[in-house]
Amino acid sequence: MPRLFQILCLLVFSAFLAYSQTQNPATVTFTLDFPASQPEHYSIRVQSDGSARYQSTGRLSADSDQTDSFELDFTVVAETRQRIFELAAKAGYFQKDVDSHHKGIAFTGKKTLTYGDARRGGESAYNYSSHPAVQDLTNLFQSLSATLEFGHRLQYDRQYQKLALDEELKRMEEMARSNSLVEVAAIQPILDQIIADPSVINVTRARAQRLLERAGVH
Repeated sequence: MPRLFQILCLLVFSAFLAYSQTQNPATVTFTLDFPASQPEHYSIRVQSDGSARYQSTGRLSADSDQTDSFELDFTVVAETRQRIFELAAKAGYFQKDVDSHHKGIAFTGKKTLTYGDARRGGESAYNYSSHPAVQDLTNLFQSLSATLEFGHRLQYDRQYQKLALDEELKRMEEMARSNSLVEVAAIQPILDQIIADPSVINVTRARAQRLLERAGVH
């Protein structure tokens, strides 16, 4: 009887833990504040169930004085999601200071990594970190931001300056060749709109099509 009771308790606990994780998924958030960059502020929140949210504030172009805000909800593919949470674990869930505090390192923005789940939480701000997992996370999130900001600018260009689309997509192709674009599927809707738009020149539409094919997005 005691053995049966232990098994039942374990099953109940496992079910409770699974329910808790479903209702309160673990979350990793990356935030960058850097007035000299574009965008000057952004945050990326990724949950263990794959749902993600991106928010940014900045100018659409270097010659614009108008501040623009951008928000996007999207889903992160399983491979990227797993990578993010594995790196967070290797970085100790940011429960300790991850900044290198090395003097003479150029300021590249205040970066903050935050982790939270039903059992633990952590947050650490840094300019530069020598921790390999933090470096990898920083590169991943910055590449993700770059991809999403491309989508943001493509939306603007398609509405207001279609001739600028080709140059933007050309830059994306160059970054794709160096594997610097992440989660292209998140901006598939605007790429599909460009491909289907007969008022956009064929060369530009072909670039958008190649980007989706290269990313394996159909």
